[in-house]
Amino acid sequence: MRRLLCGIAVLFLSLNAVSAASVDAEQAYDLLFQNGVLDTIERDKELIYQRTVTNRIRPDAAERDTGLISLSFSDDGNEMAHLEFRQDDKHRAMGVFPASVGNPMIMVFYESAIRDMAESAGGSPFYIRNRIKDALVQPAEIVEGEAAIGGKTIPVRTIFMRPFAEDPNRDRMQGFGDLVLRVTVSEEVPGWYLSLVAEAVSERDGTAVYRSEMRFEGMQEGRE
Repeated sequence: MRRLLCGIAVLFLSLNAVSAASVDAEQAYDLLFQNGVLDTIERDKELIYQRTVTNRIRPDAAERDTGLISLSFSDDGNEMAHLEFRQDDKHRAMGVFPASVGNPMIMVFYESAIRDMAESAGGSPFYIRNRIKDALVQPAEIVEGEAAIGGKTIPVRTIFMRPFAEDPNRDRMQGFGDLVLRVTVSEEVPGWYLSLVAEAVSERDGTAVYRSEMRFEGMQEGRE
């Protein structure tokens, strides 16, 4: 494996409310879809994210979707960000996005949660997508805290969304009605996103019906 240039091991994440507040929809959206966060990344480097999935309804899907996601850049002057899923020796292209706009991991995160919910709980992916899209343009809860990473402490902010909290169909969603999306960001993390978590916890026993975490692992030399 290539030498890790900037290994990020999250040793402790404190969200014990340095401050917690509700912000308006525009502020929340700007935090989630921050522009220019890839501008300072050297184009010969890759950002590496670990995706870990737990799915009590579809354990086979959890195994299928657990692996690494790499974000690399094209070297032809087009400034495109390339995403690739890696699981053991299997690699699969996930898409190509303009690097100038922002980090496409946020879109991968939401689209993965939509697909996983539709596969596991049933229902229309279009309905699920519309509810999540609506949550993105609503006021959101923001918690400020600190993360201890690689021997130093950095400030972080976590945005919380509950897209189905008031949904009239939530009781038929096999636990996904309690889905919480939380995105933790920091200017001191390359690429902006420290972690992106979608989680539905059973009200009966407190166990996770579903959990998907995409966590920034570090930056390494790109492929030759």
